[in-house]
Amino acid sequence: MNLTCKRWALLGAAGLLSAPAVATAQAPAGVPPILKHTVEGQPVDSRPPEMAGDYPVFPGQTRAPYHKTTAVKVTVLASGLDWPWSVAPLPGGRFLITEKPGGFVILDKDGAPQHTITANVPRLYAIGQSGLLDVVLDPAFTRNHRIFFTYMAVVDADNTAISVARATLDADKGELTDVRTIFQTAPYTIKVVTNAGSRIAIDPKDGTLFVTVGDRDRGVPVPMQAQQLDTYLGKVIHISADGQPAPDNPGLGLPDTWSLGHRSPEGLAFAPDGRLWEIEHGPRGGDELNLIQKGKNYGWPVITHGIDYSGAKIGEGIVEKPGLEQPRYYWDPVFAPSGMAFYKGALFPQWRRSVLIGGLRSQVLIRLELGKDDKVVNEEALLTEVDKRIRDVRVFPDGAVYVLTDGAQGQLLKLTPN
Repeated sequence: MNLTCKRWALLGAAGLLSAPAVATAQAPAGVPPILKHTVEGQPVDSRPPEMAGDYPVFPGQTRAPYHKTTAVKVTVLASGLDWPWSVAPLPGGRFLITEKPGGFVILDKDGAPQHTITANVPRLYAIGQSGLLDVVLDPAFTRNHRIFFTYMAVVDADNTAISVARATLDADKGELTDVRTIFQTAPYTIKVVTNAGSRIAIDPKDGTLFVTVGDRDRGVPVPMQAQQLDTYLGKVIHISADGQPAPDNPGLGLPDTWSLGHRSPEGLAFAPDGRLWEIEHGPRGGDELNLIQKGKNYGWPVITHGIDYSGAKIGEGIVEKPGLEQPRYYWDPVFAPSGMAFYKGALFPQWRRSVLIGGLRSQVLIRLELGKDDKVVNEEALLTEVDKRIRDVRVFPDGAVYVLTDGAQGQLLKLTPN
């Protein structure tokens, strides 16, 4: 299936769009992407660290041994998607996909296009890492047909804001109605199109929303807004389905804030045991996998396992400090993570206790197996032969893994055992 690209479009009052640009690479051109080593018991990546003197704070925090699990069959369900960013399962095996320029695409169970929805999409700014971003279904979707999504809202000619909206989706008719923005960060300069974050995870216990907000770093010197309590930048927020602060929030500055000290959180997911995990971009070095806990400070930019893009150290150039959380795992150099999902299904029994993470610049799907103490016990680079930037990864009820590749000709891939 090939969808008609819709770049360079003006959707009337509903959406102001600009031509999407490939997200800025995390490392200079001279630094190769992750090396895809497949030697049993050896790390996937053998490049020297970017940060001189970098060290793991505890054993197993980085460079876990490679372990091959099973061969994977890759089926291309759809091609020609216009900068797809997120995919969610609809009843009956259909797919709901966001395209960064500002549209929702509905595909049937075989990947054939059914609808492209642009009407009633809020006015948004789509360039760089900004645009129409994550989408999730309400846990009661079969009854209320409600979805939640994130986008970069146009505030005025000079400012944008990361926003969360909810709406009613008629998947059969291809209509979006009752659209309402329920949360919005403070306006920020339109010139910054990086570190947006904007992943959503719905708490399976109570239906509240956790949402990542990037620090929207403007460069040298690295700003401190991820540490400032009067802004949502560089935070994980926790809100109700109506956009109100969740009642159990820790009182960490603004009432919606759950945790702070994040750079560019690109993945957010609940594990089968109900705990919340996050993946985020480092600068040059220091991509992180974090266990997100109430009221914790994850350190950016006070501590980091990376350096600035110029090669200079960030702040004091330290990797640990009392009172600041360490990542459960990190990569130095980076592999540029994106969406993430814990494997919950029967098709790949070897992947139980594993988290799957898409790689952008690295063009791989990383599988990490977590031990009983939350330490990574092995790492596997999958889809090395696909050679495409991976934007999102989801595990659907059928046990298959679905992957979105990034770009103007994005694809929806289905992964099953070979």
